[in-house]
Amino acid sequence: NFLKLMRYLTVVFLVLFSLHKGASQTFELGGFVGGANVIGDVGSTTYVNPNTLAFGGIFKWNRSERHSFRFSAILAKAEGNDADSKEGRRKQRGYSFQNNIKEFSAGLEYTFWEFNLNSGAPTSAPYLYTGITYFLYKASYISGSGVYTEYDQAGAFAIPMVLGYKATLSTKLIGAFEIGARYSFTDDIDASNPVLGYQDTEDLKFGNQNNNDWYVFTGITFSFTF
Repeated sequence: NFLKLMRYLTVVFLVLFSLHKGASQTFELGGFVGGANVIGDVGSTTYVNPNTLAFGGIFKWNRSERHSFRFSAILAKAEGNDADSKEGRRKQRGYSFQNNIKEFSAGLEYTFWEFNLNSGAPTSAPYLYTGITYFLYKASYISGSGVYTEYDQAGAFAIPMVLGYKATLSTKLIGAFEIGARYSFTDDIDASNPVLGYQDTEDLKFGNQNNNDWYVFTGITFSFTF
């Protein structure tokens, strides 16, 4: 996982430094509100299925009409319940978990065509965002009887893959809708792969331990330009 992360970071930084400096430099400051869901070994397997609240702040440095450096901090609850799954084995098992995610992300937002904020005319464009994310969450486990227990604070890196559409709402206000999946470098957001450090955890592990957890933020952003 560490080697995958380093290779990914190398590609991202090479792309960032290879981009030319644009003539226009505009800043944006705003907020995000929407929903979150986890794709793991507990609960629903639907990829986009917001079932908890997510909110945070976003800052962008628009280096040209096609790309921006983007920074964000988002807080979200994370929940999963086997009762919501379409898989019969999960429904019969009956596990559930609750967690909190505190995400910090930095990277590049790239629009499919020019998004000119200085012309004064209405404009819109689809965009992609990726970069590097670090998030905090509660390390936890589920006992054989289905009891969920938190035991430590944990953190991990993730790769964000965000697709959105943004438009100017006025000369100073921009609105956007986006769906963003995060591939995490951990498999215990859902308490399925605990690493306690002071006792044997093999009896507490379940699910597919070859696949890490994903989490998804779906929502809207509003930002003011200056």
